[in-house]
Formats: sequence, C-alpha cells, structure tokens
Amino acid sequence: MGGFFGAVSKRDCLADVFFGVDYHSHLGTRRGGLAAYDNEIGLQRKIHNIENSPFRTKFEHIFEEMSGTSAIGCISDTDPQPLLIRSALGTYAICTVGVIKNSDELIDLYLSNSRGGHFDAMTGGKVNSTELAAALIDTKSNFVDGISFCQSVIKGSLSLLILCDDGSIIAARDKLGRTPIAIGRNNEGHCVSFESYPIIKLGYEELCNLGPGQIVKLTTDKLTVLSTGNDQMKICAFLWAYYGYPTSSYEGVNVEMMRYKNGRIMAKNDKLTKEQNIDYVCGVPDSGTPHAIGYANETHLPFARPFIKYTPTWPRSFMPPTQTDRQKVAKMKLIPVHELIQDKDLLFVDDSIVRGTQLKETVDFLYENGAKSVHMRSACPPVMFNCKYLNFSSSRNEMELIARRIIMELEGEEGFNHAEEYSDSSTERGKNLRNAICEKFNFASLDFQSLSGIIDAIGIDPSKLCTYCWNGKE
Repeated sequence: MGGFFGAVSKRDCLADVFFGVDYHSHLGTRRGGLAAYDNEIGLQRKIHNIENSPFRTKFEHIFEEMSGTSAIGCISDTDPQPLLIRSALGTYAICTVGVIKNSDELIDLYLSNSRGGHFDAMTGGKVNSTELAAALIDTKSNFVDGISFCQSVIKGSLSLLILCDDGSIIAARDKLGRTPIAIGRNNEGHCVSFESYPIIKLGYEELCNLGPGQIVKLTTDKLTVLSTGNDQMKICAFLWAYYGYPTSSYEGVNVEMMRYKNGRIMAKNDKLTKEQNIDYVCGVPDSGTPHAIGYANETHLPFARPFIKYTPTWPRSFMPPTQTDRQKVAKMKLIPVHELIQDKDLLFVDDSIVRGTQLKETVDFLYENGAKSVHMRSACPPVMFNCKYLNFSSSRNEMELIARRIIMELEGEEGFNHAEEYSDSSTERGKNLRNAICEKFNFASLDFQSLSGIIDAIGIDPSKLCTYCWNGKE
C-alpha cells in the first residue's frame, strides 16, 4: 500500500512531517523518504530502506541533515521515493500512493521518441512508478493538466503529493478516490495526510477531505482548489477491514467502529457457532482483534487472547532473508497463554484469509499447545481476485489465493464462472469451498463474512466502494 504526509508552515515543519510519516508505518515496509524545502538551501531529499528497521530509527538523524518550512514524506511498499525531478515545470519533489499496471504501454505510447531518452531502471528493468508518473505529468504545460492526464491514462490508481520549488504543496487524490487524502490546518499553515489521525495528533484541526480526482494547492495561508474532481468514487473497502489504522476515519466512517460492527453482523448471521460449544472468541492480531470483539459482544461469549505476539525485538516476521527463517521467527513471536488454550474450543476471527499460509501455522501452533478445536471466521468474503488498483494482495498470480486454489481443485477452471456461488455459504459450492479449506488447514469450522455484510458494516453507498477483490466487479 503506502502512505504520505506533508506540511507547509511559517516555521520549520520537518518534525511535523517526520512524525506524520512515521504514523503511516503500518502501510508499508520497504522504503521511507522525506523531501523538504528551505528558502536558502532549496529542495532536499533522503530515502532509506526500512525492511529491517522502522522509519523512525532510520531517520533519527534527519534533523541534523535537513530543514524546511515545507516538506513531504512517505512510507512506500514499492519503489524508493520521494523523487526530485527537474523539468520544464520546474524542480519539485513527488511521492505517490497507488500502482501503475501498464507501465510499458505508457512508456511506448507517450515517452518514446526518435531522439531517445531514458529512465533510471531498477532490478529486472522495472521503472520506478513515481518517476513514470512525473514523466507523464511533465508532458503537459502545468501541473493540473499533467496530473489529470497522468491519472486518465494509467491502469491502476494514483494519489500524490508534489513539493514545488516555491515551497507550496500540490495534493491530488486518485481519480476514483481509491485512497483517502485529508487536509488539516493550524495557525501557522496546512498539512495533508493519507491517514486522518496524524492531523489531530500533530496539533492541526481537520479541515476537509479531498474528493475523487480533486487537486489542491497548499500554502501557509490558504488552500486553493485547482481542480474539483468528479462525483464518482470507488474507495477501497479493504481500508476498513485491514489496511486502515483503527483511529482513522474514511468518508466519515471510523475504522475501529466499522470493525466492531462487522464482527457483530458476522455473529448475527453465523449459524455454525450456535452448533458449537465455544469457550472463547479470539482475534488473530492485530487487525482481526476488533472484528472478534464485535463478534464476542454480539454472542455474549467471552473474549480472550490465547497467545500474544512478542514484538519488541521482532516487529516484523519477514526480517530474515530466507522464507524458512521468516516462518521460524513468525512462530517464535507467538507466546501462548496455556490456560486459555489447553483443552479449549476456540473461535478465531481474522481480518481476511488470502493465501492462508501464516494462518495455518498459527492454527498448528494452537493445536500443538493443547487446543481442543480451532474454529475460524474471516471478516471479509473469500478473496477471489488479485487487486488491480492498490496491490492489496502480494500474490504473484491469482492461483496463490487459497479460494481460487480450492475452486480449481474442486471443479477446475469451470468453477471460476461460479465465484459468486462459492462466496455464498448457503450454496452447495460455498459449503464445498469451506469444507475443503477446513480439511486443508485443520479448522473445526470456517465461514466468511458476506459481501452484503461488510458493505453494511462500512455503511456508505455501495456504489462508492471498490469490492473488486471479492466479486471481480469494477
């Protein structure tokens, strides 16, 4: 995914941006970066690898290296950024959130010419998507036309921040609003953020949320609307279910409250639970926990935490270089509470079941520690399609998705024509899918939240939600 934060102020605001970006660390694990503008120094930029160490640690000396009255920064789960660009539009820094799926096509169509030209290639010849976005923007005579053009030709999504060489910041939300952008202000200037809560934590007041395709310019004194955008929206529903931080709100709906409601809706419709003698309802940490709390509150079953993640020295299970070692560390992070596991019938709620690899290891761990039975509930419908817009699923192909693998085993490719039936627990195909996953992962029972249930939990107009990963509908 990825996230960003920016500020423009009458004073040095690098500390605001440093902490504002750090508050987005849950959205990415590969690169972190900051760019700042100072009247005397001009534009500056730093990028660090954060795969093995968090953003705050890697940038702890940044105040000795940079300063500025305006700055932007990002957590990136893909390419290094922000980038410094020099073009006919001036010198500027840019960072993006989203994904460009048709990079090669765009380079061939719009950026190739008889005089040559080049991009800085990364491993495997891949082009940095933020650099490609900047190149597309630079084909037009101004930022507004350039951003609008770029967003119109890419397949995927693109929200961005541009730090100009006059210290102003341009913020543009994706044309269909798949990701959020919030604006804040205080007595000294403005800020812009992917997540909403850093605005309040850093002493700003919330001013507004950008609409789909809206482009604004921020200075110390005012917010100027450069493009009003459009009315059509397809914000990612997974933001509420998984990606979003609990204290954030999108389109007026708080993430934590949505998860409680989602758990309650699941419990009301769960016929399987009524047939079981469940000792505790539990959440797969961290984002599965609030869904489980909602579930427990509705059923009046006790909520418990049968294991705790040890994170002080192992904040990320993927730190080691090999998959075997990563799995070992992931397992070592789980510390059991034996009194809550031994001879207990446990019902776990996870935020989603995508590939299921780590979830199976968690269930095996529970049985190894004496669980009598482990029932599983997913707070989302079965994931049937890889995300085309935000790289939600890191799966290289759709057959890595557990739901699609099971469908292929049960019925072959013909089964993909009946994805809607497989999602529905009341159909024969839906029951077969759940039974097959139970057998493969040793679940005592399994069910998924329905599409209508999660839409109800979010509570905004369904036409404004992107649910592609669940139903394949754009």
